[in-house]
Amino acid sequence: MHTSTPDPSMGNFQNWLAQNHGTTKLPTLEATAKLAESLARVLPDDWTLALSGDLGSGKTTFVRFFANALGIDEPVKSPTFNLYNIYDGAVRLIHCDAYRLKSGLEMDALLLDEFLVSPWFVCVEWPENVGDWIPENSLHLTFAIVNGTHQVTVDDGVNSEFKNHCSN
Repeated sequence: MHTSTPDPSMGNFQNWLAQNHGTTKLPTLEATAKLAESLARVLPDDWTLALSGDLGSGKTTFVRFFANALGIDEPVKSPTFNLYNIYDGAVRLIHCDAYRLKSGLEMDALLLDEFLVSPWFVCVEWPENVGDWIPENSLHLTFAIVNGTHQVTVDDGVNSEFKNHCSN
């Protein structure tokens, strides 16, 4: 398991988390972009985002907007078949799809830690499959479509459904 290092000056991130904790409707792509952009402005360097949700719920779309907000110009593509993609801009973004993985050991075997040159962010789709690899202080976003409307639930991971799912 890699570790995310908390930044002692996380005030803006803590404020963002307080404002966005819980479930938010994302009725448009613009709403998703706004959420991703606001997070990119305040998320401390060297942090992991755990992105849960069914197929088509908006995980990769969120990562596209997040990458764009980080100044990454190249197109962000789903890493389903190659397991991860690395994007470099002002920061390094590693976008992983753990759908076909079964443990943190399989995630370790990808040697992603070798690519974590600060500043970096890691976005992991299907984190519940590699729960023991995800740092405890990761930000958890659970995407869903409810009554035809996209939504996201933001959780700091301390009391998350993700943590409960991984311990079962």
